[in-house]
Amino acid sequence: MELDRNQHSVYLINYHLVMVVKYRRKVINDEISEYLKHRFVVVRQAYGINLQEWNHDQDHVHVLFRATPHTEMAKFLNAYKSSSSRMVKKQFPEIKQYLWESAFWTQSYCLISTGGAPLEVVKRYIESQGRK
Repeated sequence: MELDRNQHSVYLINYHLVMVVKYRRKVINDEISEYLKHRFVVVRQAYGINLQEWNHDQDHVHVLFRATPHTEMAKFLNAYKSSSSRMVKKQFPEIKQYLWESAFWTQSYCLISTGGAPLEVVKRYIESQGRK
């Protein structure tokens, strides 16, 4: 497992993000997914985020990415969702018939921190500190 570093710290912060299309409309195909992924890559640059994995189904996307301790996650997600929503409807105007000119994404999302070791392993490690 390779750790990330900056001037003052060593860290490994991974997230699994799931974003769903408004009304669970089945509008994501391979071309739209690639466009949404491209928008993610563009927006992520200002937030210290590195894309690890991207995949989609017809009504949602899954993203695995790494962040820094300084990443403002709520700001990043808001910037990405608003930018990608606006731009995907501009690039693919046929989507508008399914979304009635509203946002592309639902307001909610699922964001799960993921690590290299299962939570129980980390808990046992912490509990064992100071013991012989």
